[in-house]
Amino acid sequence: MAEKTNHVLDSSKWVEMYADFLYNYAITRVDNSELAKDLVQETFFSGLKAAKNFKGLASERTWLVSILKRKIIDQYRKMNSTKGKAEVSVNFYEDGPKKGRWIEEMVPQHWGNEAENQIENEELKGTLEGCIEKLPQKYKTVFLLKNVEMYETEEICNELGITASNLWVIIHRARHQLRKCLEDNWFAK
Repeated sequence: MAEKTNHVLDSSKWVEMYADFLYNYAITRVDNSELAKDLVQETFFSGLKAAKNFKGLASERTWLVSILKRKIIDQYRKMNSTKGKAEVSVNFYEDGPKKGRWIEEMVPQHWGNEAENQIENEELKGTLEGCIEKLPQKYKTVFLLKNVEMYETEEICNELGITASNLWVIIHRARHQLRKCLEDNWFAK
């Protein structure tokens, strides 16, 4: 019969040993660098507060990841609550005399210009397709399966022989490359 390992906490080494791992875990789930950093800090703070409840049945890293998961869930709940929605603001104009931010639910609606929008959408679609074609093959495959074909994570992982965390890293990197490509080829026009 295997002996149970009783793990201990050493909070003085958390940042050095786990900050990068926890950040990478968070960034693939929230896709916002500053928010991911905040969530990791909150995780460490909560870990310090809850250290007396640590029973040693899981490793430090596993325990910290479970705290981070709860922080991420709480963040999504906050964003989806009525109060949280009111706190989400959207840039309307970045600069100039109309510079400002709007509460998400109060952003003005577009007034029309159907023909102009149709042309613009076709041009954007062409630019986006070109950017997708420029992705490395593995990134392109994973991105299209997940975001266009709407395959489940488990299906993609089984088909491509990758882990779920690897899939989310690939999607994160693909999105960043697509954003850069669109910034260079669409928004810079």
